[in-house]
Amino acid sequence: MTSKESRGGVEMSNLDQGLFDGAGVTKRELVEYLEFVGERMVGVLRGRALSVVRVRPGQEPFMQKNLPKYTPEWVPRATVWAESSHREVTYAVGDDVRTLLWFGNQRAVEYHPQLLPVDHSAGPTHLVLDLDPSPGQSFSDAAAGAQLIRAALAADGLAGAVKTSGAKGLHVFVPVEPGVAIEDAAAATRAIAARAERIDPSVGTTAFIKEDRHGKVFLDSTRAGGATVIAAYSPRIRPGVPVSFPLRWNDIDSVTPADFTLRTAEELLGDDDPWATEMPAPQALPQDLIDEGHTIPIARVQAMHEGKRRARARRAEQA
Repeated sequence: MTSKESRGGVEMSNLDQGLFDGAGVTKRELVEYLEFVGERMVGVLRGRALSVVRVRPGQEPFMQKNLPKYTPEWVPRATVWAESSHREVTYAVGDDVRTLLWFGNQRAVEYHPQLLPVDHSAGPTHLVLDLDPSPGQSFSDAAAGAQLIRAALAADGLAGAVKTSGAKGLHVFVPVEPGVAIEDAAAATRAIAARAERIDPSVGTTAFIKEDRHGKVFLDSTRAGGATVIAAYSPRIRPGVPVSFPLRWNDIDSVTPADFTLRTAEELLGDDDPWATEMPAPQALPQDLIDEGHTIPIARVQAMHEGKRRARARRAEQA
């Protein structure tokens, strides 16, 4: 029999088991990390519907949105209409460290908050650009793409904060003043990506269809509206358990994602909260940026129509 343990008022189980196949860390280390980084992560998650990715040894990871029936009553929650599935979903809301610890005990490794607050009427708080290298590219290519985004923002008097995705890419967050319409925020995000592409089209591309990227970094402007993005400080379900780590702009060319893991993050952070200290104040979006964005087709919709067109062309060639 093993003695029961608790962390932050949450009863724990099987803490010394491996977290998942290939992790190289235990569930205990995940819980200890969440406890250490908890207040910093809560600052990112607070007031947002939260999806988590859970994993068990020997099983495939799975995303959990709807809270299970056995969830403790004290876990904050919000019921949100999910347009994709046409039903109401009861999400957790990561408003306290106790909730994170409970999820850690459930082997929730990844934390994906919605970009919009639960109160959608408040509007977007950030624009998000996702820098995704093409196959064969490296993190340094993602860094070059991020620098294009930074230059495009600076040309409009804007600034953003940057973090690793915990995989091969980077995320740039641009805080915006309250009151921006969801459609205008999405349009401005598209325009930033398009302007970044124009700065150096040999480095970055806004092509949504992978075969059209031709080995360039994808300047992904589709993280808008009710989309989710991995939270700053969240671990990832990958060998070594990297974390999505905030960076200073001057450092992105001299680091790799492997530098930031469940085991290294605590020493690297100390008492600091770089996602909070590096984040600019909320900014007003220039009207010309919004106007340009509204002339740019929504990438997913455009790609869907283009995919159908190409499929018809292939069928015609084979006929």
